[in-house]
Amino acid sequence: MSVSEIVSLMALLSFTAFVAYWVLWSHKDLVPMAGSVAKAAAVAPLAVIAAMAGLWPMALGLGLGALGDFALSRRGQPAFLAGMAAFALGHLAYAVAFWARADVAALTPWHFAGLLGLVLLLISTEFWLAPRAAALRWPVRGYVVVIGVMSALAVLLAPGAGRAMILIGVGLFVVSDLLLALRLFVVTAVTRQKALSLTLWPAYTLGQVLILLGSLAYWAAQPG
Repeated sequence: MSVSEIVSLMALLSFTAFVAYWVLWSHKDLVPMAGSVAKAAAVAPLAVIAAMAGLWPMALGLGLGALGDFALSRRGQPAFLAGMAAFALGHLAYAVAFWARADVAALTPWHFAGLLGLVLLLISTEFWLAPRAAALRWPVRGYVVVIGVMSALAVLLAPGAGRAMILIGVGLFVVSDLLLALRLFVVTAVTRQKALSLTLWPAYTLGQVLILLGSLAYWAAQPG
């Protein structure tokens, strides 16, 4: 099997798992093991593609994301904390890759505006999220800091092909986490919780896909 055939197979597997989880299980509180596997399988093939391209930080981040997806789909606080830890480590893997190509001198006023908006968003979680997280307050705070650092380093990426796609992907990732936080800690109406679940899953998955595609273009165009 050729490389292009493997990539096509991984993409097909990812898309099939994404649709299956979205339609069958994303709106449910109790997810069977098949649903947990499908959720992880929507992202795990993307890690394979990144590894085949030699993008090891992205492969690690995506792989940890798949583990986080599986854990978050299971019941109980230990599973939730495991999922949060996996995603935090995944964000750190992305951050390492972005740090290597950071260039403050290339920032425009629009980028500074984006960074300011990000900082304000992170600060706002102390008022609407942390007080509602109860015993999970400090793990949630730690996760907020980690995804904030990763997002800021994405903004600091030097200009290059795929940069915009990476930024959009990271933005969608942040949006999906915001929707998840609302779903878990703020919104109590069942119908709204289901609507949030149905919205955050495609936002998250598309974010991961765009981070991968943007990274493939970006690092392919970078010297060294």
